[in-house]
Amino acid sequence: MSVLSMKGGDGKHSYANNSEMQKSINSHAKLAMVENVKEAIVKLGFPEYIKVADLGCSSGENTFLAMSEITTTSTLPLNVSPFLHKKLKMDIKEKCFVSGVPGSFYSRLFPSKSLHFVHSSWTLHWLSKVPDRLEENKTNVYLSSPCPPNVYKSYLTQFKNDFLSFLRIRAEETIPNGRMALTLVGRKALDPLSKDCFQNWSLISHSLLDLVTEGIVKESDVESFNLPFYNPEREKVKEVIENEGSFKINNFETIFGLLFSYKTGCTEVKDDDNVDQPCVLEVVRKRAKIIRSISEPMLAAHFGSAIVDRLFDKYTYHLAQRYETLRNKPTVNFFVSLIRK
Repeated sequence: MSVLSMKGGDGKHSYANNSEMQKSINSHAKLAMVENVKEAIVKLGFPEYIKVADLGCSSGENTFLAMSEITTTSTLPLNVSPFLHKKLKMDIKEKCFVSGVPGSFYSRLFPSKSLHFVHSSWTLHWLSKVPDRLEENKTNVYLSSPCPPNVYKSYLTQFKNDFLSFLRIRAEETIPNGRMALTLVGRKALDPLSKDCFQNWSLISHSLLDLVTEGIVKESDVESFNLPFYNPEREKVKEVIENEGSFKINNFETIFGLLFSYKTGCTEVKDDDNVDQPCVLEVVRKRAKIIRSISEPMLAAHFGSAIVDRLFDKYTYHLAQRYETLRNKPTVNFFVSLIRK
């Protein structure tokens, strides 16, 4: 996997225009994040300035909102390092200095003991690479049920190694008593092969196989495509943090969302609403756009951009067929606040 990014720009399929769900989860985590910023400033003895690093997820309004919240809360000039220079408003510019740092958040980015606060939203469920030894995964693009034990083990091992590396590197870059706030996709089910854990991606697999049947995609290309993604259970996240040892868990919240909860042209739909068939179709189309904004660059790089529209037509169809089954399924997300020891 050589391409891992969200769909850029501001078009109808862009991440910027299809990230309401992420914004909603971030809003739930906002209060906890604000409290962490306040606590950090007090513990650090009201420093003259604080240096904040934003490590994702993507360019767009969500990154701007998170950084502006931190800036406003601190009420101090900041040296912020997000990747969103052009989105910052003039009043925020007066309060902070902004720079961009190229590179992966799985590598060193900043000088030793230079950061007061690190924010990372919607990143750490993305792996640094596709796990090794996935030959047995065949035409599945992610974990599935049933799943060969070696495939699950490979994904889990890659997540543990990546998260451990992330923590070690940030520990070098963060000052003692500095804070880190992380938001990532998780899972509720203890069974990693529960369908609740991979439903979005299994429908991508089904849709690709439809294109194989139609002669549009080669089966061998599907077999060679796997997603660099892993949504861990709560205990695995805690285990890696505790084993690495540089950070203390300040708070760890599980935030439940709704798979089909966002505004559409017909209504603001929630999973427990009774909606008519035309509205169902609009809702699943919106959901398909969300998944497309996340995965299109990876899919297009592997299969070619010509298949993407057809692929997500298929995805929308499969999602509509499963709407009644999925409408009450919660999404699971973790907000983790850490203190550098």
